[in-house]
Amino acid sequence: MTATPPSSKRMKTRVVRSSGKLGGWFSRESELIGKYLHEISRKIVSTPKLVSFTWMKQQNLTAVRSLLKEQRLKIFLELSGNIYPNLVKVFYTNLQFNGDTLNSHVKGVDIVITNDVWAAINGLKFSRLRINKGNLRVIKEFNKMQFYKNCLKNPLSKVRIFSVGGLKLDERLIVFNFSWIITSRGSNHSTLSEEDLLLIYCIMNKVKLNWIHIIKDHMQKAIRLSNFHYPYAILISKFLHYFEVDIEEELDELIKPSSEINSGSLRKIGFTKIGGRWVSKDGD
Repeated sequence: MTATPPSSKRMKTRVVRSSGKLGGWFSRESELIGKYLHEISRKIVSTPKLVSFTWMKQQNLTAVRSLLKEQRLKIFLELSGNIYPNLVKVFYTNLQFNGDTLNSHVKGVDIVITNDVWAAINGLKFSRLRINKGNLRVIKEFNKMQFYKNCLKNPLSKVRIFSVGGLKLDERLIVFNFSWIITSRGSNHSTLSEEDLLLIYCIMNKVKLNWIHIIKDHMQKAIRLSNFHYPYAILISKFLHYFEVDIEEELDELIKPSSEINSGSLRKIGFTKIGGRWVSKDGD
């Protein structure tokens, strides 16, 4: 039986009753409050993760550490601190993309994220090669099947899907970093898209990428797709601090140690440490 949609009168009443805290978040803009109540508030904020470059050095994961540093991702991947889930959703409710600039509005504060802000928060610059789903042919020598097989512990394996399960250690750890942090997703961490494979290819081959462009593209996807989780809770919370948004009395969550990519993470994905080196448990 189909539920009867709420009448406009009931919807208006619900918005008015919520105009206390919501009014502060959205500067009493009733249209935005309604959008938040009936669309944005239902979506999930992705659980943030981070990785320590010191840990990678201690674990002799020097190749991956060096490749990620080459991409200038160290500061971004190590971002930590409190997050404000409700205000992250407010940020996404008001988010607009204006050329190279991101614009939002939270609790009466205009947030204008320029290249200088990106550099101040996480050291990223709006330069280098841009990659997204619409221009995956930008690197002509990239062959997804050939490259995927080169990433496998057993390159002679039959390929039905681009699964992460058979990847070698370095490639698997790179995937772990971008599927949980750089282009985090709410689910399906076990299958690689063509875009994922191209990102791995670029990192492994030291093709320097425009990560701001990639992050912005991922934000747009999160807004556009109803089942997509909101990413970058730590990054957005840093934006809130940078623009001095009042976070007093707001729900906040501290990033837990369990959110760190660490030795336990490697064991869960099929690797074990023998003689100071991480190797596959299945011996491949």
